[in-house]
Amino acid sequence: MRAIVLAVVAILLGLAHPARAENPADSDRSIGDILPLFGKNHCEEVKVPADQLFCGDPELNGIAARLSSAIQERLNRIPNRRIAIAENAEWVRDRNSSCGIFGRQNVSSRDIRPVRDCLLKETEERIAILTDPNFDCLATNTTAGTLICADPALAIAKTELNEHVLGLIARLRENEARDAFAEFDRWSRERDRKCDLADKDNVPLQELSSSEGCLADYFTRKSAEVVAAKGDPKRVFGRHPLSPSPDADAVDLCVAQIHSANACEDFLTVSRVFQISREVTEQNATVTAAVEMVVLSPFAVCSPIASSCTGTCWDIRAGKPKPMPGSRDSFSVAHRVRIEKSFAFQKTDDGWRCNSPALQPVEVGVATSGP
Repeated sequence: MRAIVLAVVAILLGLAHPARAENPADSDRSIGDILPLFGKNHCEEVKVPADQLFCGDPELNGIAARLSSAIQERLNRIPNRRIAIAENAEWVRDRNSSCGIFGRQNVSSRDIRPVRDCLLKETEERIAILTDPNFDCLATNTTAGTLICADPALAIAKTELNEHVLGLIARLRENEARDAFAEFDRWSRERDRKCDLADKDNVPLQELSSSEGCLADYFTRKSAEVVAAKGDPKRVFGRHPLSPSPDADAVDLCVAQIHSANACEDFLTVSRVFQISREVTEQNATVTAAVEMVVLSPFAVCSPIASSCTGTCWDIRAGKPKPMPGSRDSFSVAHRVRIEKSFAFQKTDDGWRCNSPALQPVEVGVATSGP
């Protein structure tokens, strides 16, 4: 729970910069002169530029409290808080992009007013969305989510599946429920791969109509599977099944098992897994795949969490893997990590078993704070 609270706080004060606006009157003024509460709140002790704005500007200070309340109310309404935290992290990333500047650049004095105006506008819109009963469809930022929300039958089918699954998970102990939610997330990634919706963010919806039948079949099949469990969550979750084929689905399952074993779910969520290449023999296979993750709660770039959950330490300034420890930097909420790794599989009578028990070593790695 502490990790979730930290993530929410970090989300409220995430970094955002809009496009540069010229304002000569402000060009020679310090940030302390422009922000009325800067001195009173000791905002000079805050190191992240956007945090300084929330700290020192009265309007941002007030709206942050409203946003915090709206987020908490939503968290209280849904059983799977981790999914909400992940969605909020994605919102931070999209907000930064829509405001025009990325990364950790300091905000110059002449940019403070447009930065503040951008943050106010984005936060007001976010509060309105959080309190709308149609939140899930209003906030969706994936092709699959948009396609589902555009079809009432698919939207109803998704809602019914969610209700069935949440009813099952409610019967599990906390640690078992955490793993079940991670598995539930993996279902969606597997669904998008099978329905040819992965990596289709810029494709017009009318060109994806062939995926609608696949989505309908998926919801029907999964709902039937959950109903057939007759209230026993162990018949659906926690079985760690083998994979029928050495492919991206098999890698996704392997990564989920590694993350579960290392309690990574409080810090990271897997956003996408896709296959790059593979070599298959009768009994063995090697699948090279990319795994993309989003940070949910801050952690040190060279810590046990970084090593076990991303496969390496990091040089966060260069956005590259860094084998040697020593950095005091941390990943912030909504930071994105992508690794490429070869996963080994062995054929058994029941399917393909992952023989890669850890994410180390990674072959390629990229970490970015922007989209």
